[in-house]
Amino acid sequence: MTKLGAIITQAIVIEYGREEFLRRLAHPFWFQSFGCVMGMDWHSSGITTSVIGALKRGLAPLSSELGIHVCGGRGRNSRQTPDELIAVGNRVGIDGDALATTSRLVAKVDSAAVQDGFDLYLHGFVVTDDGKWVVVQQGMNADRLQARRYHWLSEGITSFVDSPHAAIEGEGKGEIVNLADRRAATSRSTQLDLLASLGPDRIVREVIVMEPERKIREGAQPMLPHLIMPTHHDVREGDVNMKRLHATLAAAADRGPKDFENLLLIPGVGARTVKALAMVAEVVHGAPCRFSDPARYSLAHGGKDRHPFPVPLKIYDQTIRVMKSAVTKARLGRDEELQALKRLDDQARQLEKYVTGPDLKEIVAGEVRQSHEWGGRSVFGWEGAQQDAPGRDVRRSSTD
Repeated sequence: MTKLGAIITQAIVIEYGREEFLRRLAHPFWFQSFGCVMGMDWHSSGITTSVIGALKRGLAPLSSELGIHVCGGRGRNSRQTPDELIAVGNRVGIDGDALATTSRLVAKVDSAAVQDGFDLYLHGFVVTDDGKWVVVQQGMNADRLQARRYHWLSEGITSFVDSPHAAIEGEGKGEIVNLADRRAATSRSTQLDLLASLGPDRIVREVIVMEPERKIREGAQPMLPHLIMPTHHDVREGDVNMKRLHATLAAAADRGPKDFENLLLIPGVGARTVKALAMVAEVVHGAPCRFSDPARYSLAHGGKDRHPFPVPLKIYDQTIRVMKSAVTKARLGRDEELQALKRLDDQARQLEKYVTGPDLKEIVAGEVRQSHEWGGRSVFGWEGAQQDAPGRDVRRSSTD
């Protein structure tokens, strides 16, 4: 994940610039798809930790070249974020103290101003050499075993308490107190007035004698992009836009032999690698509307928990190899390989209007049958050939 995440980032920066990469991290559906194409569980809360961790490791050696710095992380690492930002500021000449203050303020908003039953445990802060930033935070509700993700983007923010989020991902349950909502401006002002006129002790006494019944705040939450993940772990046909999946597979079959003729002569690189590359190409080039079904991208390299199939490490390594070659040549002014990837994505969009193909179960079954041949591996270990494992159902899921 570290290698592939870094290479995809480089490709996006080369094609679209650093600011576009930040915008994508702030988009919850793209972020989820990014993690899926790297082989993480398609719907797990761990996708956030894994993506931030992979980017932090993978982009650290490239920070001077790309001008992108990943700070923070999970638990103890999240508390080190202000110090890391100050160090980045000293190194590249931006106001690290201001960034550290921003880090603390963003964390405080999502832990105190937004009271939704989720306790923050991850804080990832990505900043560029010119001071632009994106923050991805995650909270956990231990009782419901659910996570919620909060996305922030410096672009367009005018106030940290006036609907500042780029997106909040997660299913809303129960009453949420969101003092960072723009409609809560009167409430925020009144609270300050009460504190100044009555003092904290008087306010506490007044609260104690108040009636337990509280008026429900009228009006719905403003529409934000919400990614609501299902409770099931396996990838089902309803989780995937099959037209787009069929189009991606058809584009790989059509453009692969044309654009990757020399590549396909390399031992180990074949049609299956081109299918994975077609999905990586969409993560690099796709518009936001293309990521409404993140589960589809798990068809590129599977998932570490065998959903929808074990990670085919041989295919994964070839994807990294091809992407690395394309990025390296593009830095030297030779972008023919990156353009070939873009043509894969373009072709898929054209084909999805009319192309058809097998159902999801058939596609996954084919992957499982060849998993051993492709170096399939999951948290349960290496995949054995089905005929070599009598009595063992290799298609058993981790939820069985």
